[in-house]
Amino acid sequence: MADKVVILGDGPFREPLATFLASQRVACMSPEQADGRDVLAVIDVQTGCDGGKRDWLVSAERVVSERTPIFTSVLHRTATEIASWLAHPERVVGFSPVQFADMPVVEVCRPLQAEEDASWTEHLQVLAGLGKEVEEVGDEPGLVFPRTLALLVNEAAFALAEKIADKVDIDLAMRKGTNWPYGPLEWADRIGIDQIVAILTGLERELGEERYRPAPLLRKMVYAGYLGRASGRGFYCYDEQSVRKGAEG
Repeated sequence: MADKVVILGDGPFREPLATFLASQRVACMSPEQADGRDVLAVIDVQTGCDGGKRDWLVSAERVVSERTPIFTSVLHRTATEIASWLAHPERVVGFSPVQFADMPVVEVCRPLQAEEDASWTEHLQVLAGLGKEVEEVGDEPGLVFPRTLALLVNEAAFALAEKIADKVDIDLAMRKGTNWPYGPLEWADRIGIDQIVAILTGLERELGEERYRPAPLLRKMVYAGYLGRASGRGFYCYDEQSVRKGAEG
């Protein structure tokens, strides 16, 4: 098995993925470093709210073999839309990069262009080789876990803005009530407020339903650069080691 992958994207999921791949003895490289002969896969973690994702994928496709699978984040766009940008759309696998290193199961989806491609499932062996179980779900922005989490964060943000409860109490209620490791606002800070907004706007764009409209507070936080742990401030504040400051944030 090839021990090199091309990583695309510069968002919050890149570093955790690269660290995980290094632990699996898989080297990460840029498209410029790829030789097209021994690359295991292209893994794209860019959310895709602008044109950068398309440009990166088109460039990467040119330097790898026609048989190299392309795993692409579908937090904001469907795999079918992303596949339409490429010369060989049947090799595209949509996936969720959220907590990729920590979760034993990886959600994937198949673009319409690969529905009749009998070899498509062979691409999933890349994930199996990394010790991951694979769950194939429908091709919609956010898939299952990220979509569900984004909706919960959105409702928690509405509740916070409407002063139904403060942030600590909202998170405490959800942790105790659902036995989650984090409350929705804590989890938003870990994933990134901008990523939550990207999932919601992707669903709103694709499905046209009001229930996916991001809470105004979330949009304002993105405008202000309050993106969560990575930026030092989200719903809570963090030190340089991304440790939360104080019980009240």
